[in-house]
Amino acid sequence: MLRTDWSRMHETGGFHLYTLPLALISCLYGIGVRIRNTILEDRGKGLPGFVLSVGNITAGGTGKTPAVIMLARWAETSGYNVAVLSRGYGGKNNRDAAVVSDGKTILLSPEISGDEPWLMASSLDNVPVIVSRKRYLAGMEAKNRFGCNFFILDDGFQHIHLKRDMDIVLVDEKSPFGNGHLLPWGPLREPLSGLKRADALVFTRAGGTSSNDFRSPVKDTPVFSSDHVPAGIIFPLINEKHDLSFINGKRVVAFSGIGRPSSFKKTLLDLGANLVSFKAFGDHYPFSERDVTELEEERRNLRADMLITTEKDWARIRRMASGIAPIACLRINFVIKTGQKEFFNIIKNKADSILRRI
Repeated sequence: MLRTDWSRMHETGGFHLYTLPLALISCLYGIGVRIRNTILEDRGKGLPGFVLSVGNITAGGTGKTPAVIMLARWAETSGYNVAVLSRGYGGKNNRDAAVVSDGKTILLSPEISGDEPWLMASSLDNVPVIVSRKRYLAGMEAKNRFGCNFFILDDGFQHIHLKRDMDIVLVDEKSPFGNGHLLPWGPLREPLSGLKRADALVFTRAGGTSSNDFRSPVKDTPVFSSDHVPAGIIFPLINEKHDLSFINGKRVVAFSGIGRPSSFKKTLLDLGANLVSFKAFGDHYPFSERDVTELEEERRNLRADMLITTEKDWARIRRMASGIAPIACLRINFVIKTGQKEFFNIIKNKADSILRRI
C-alpha cells in the first residue's frame, strides 16, 4: 500500500475489508505499548542538566524539526549551553554517539547523520548536534565534549529510556489525532492517555485559528498555538537568498518527501507560485539520482523556472542535484502564536530550577 493510502486511511473512520486485521494489530500494539510504558516508567537514566523533549503522539509530520531549531536558538541566546540530541532516523551512523556538528562545523553528511539532524546542524550556530539511538549516550557526549547542560531531545516523547524534565508535545491543528486509532489502523503512536506525561501541548500549523479554538484533551495541561511561517527562498548551490515575493508568478515544479507534503504545496500556492507540477513522496523518502534527473527533465519539459523543495528534502538530494542550478528550497520558521511569553517562561523557570541544583 502506498504511503498516501496510509495517510488517507489514518484520517478516516468507518469499516473496510482491511479494518478487522488492522484493528487486531492495533489492539496488540496498544497492549505492547502499555506494558512497555508501565515497565519502564520512572526507570530512565538522567542527564546532568535540563532535558527538554519535543515530540508528538502521532506518526507523520507535526513540524518537530523547525520547532527544535527554534527552541535551540532561543535557549542559546538565553545563555544556556545547549545541545540537540537526535536518534538520527534514516542515517547510517553505527557509532554509539556521533557528533553531527560541534556548533561551528558540520562533521557528518546527511547520509550518515540522517536528514533531520543534518538540517538542524546546518541551521544552528553554537549548538552541537549529536546522534545516537540511545539518547543518554548522546547527552553524555555533549556534556563531556562541550560542557552542555541544556539538552533538547528531538522526537523524544516515546523515548522513555531517558528522564525528561519537560515534555512538549506537538499536535497538528488540521488533524490532531486522525481517526483516533493506534498504529497501524490509525496514526497514534500510543493511547491518548499518554498525553498525561506532557507538560505543554503546542498546536502546529494553526494559521488564522483563534486561540479560543484550542482545547487540551488533558486537564490542566497548558495549550499553545504555533505556525510554520515561510521565511525565504534559498538557492543553495549558488548561495542566493530571496524574499518570498520572488516566487510569485514563477512557473514551479515542486516536490516533497515530508510527513504532510500537502502543507508544503498549500504554502507555495499561497505565495503565488504557478505550480505546474507537484510530486509527493513518502516521508523520509530515499531519493535516487534517477528521481532527481526525472524531476529536472520534467522542469525542462514544462518550461518551468525552477525546481523547489523543502530544506529537509534538500539535505537528502544535495549531492545528486549538484548540476541543477535552478533548484531552490523554502525556508520555514516555527513561531509560537499564542501565549509566547508564557511558553518561554515555563521552560525558563523549569530549566533554572533544575540547573540551580546541579
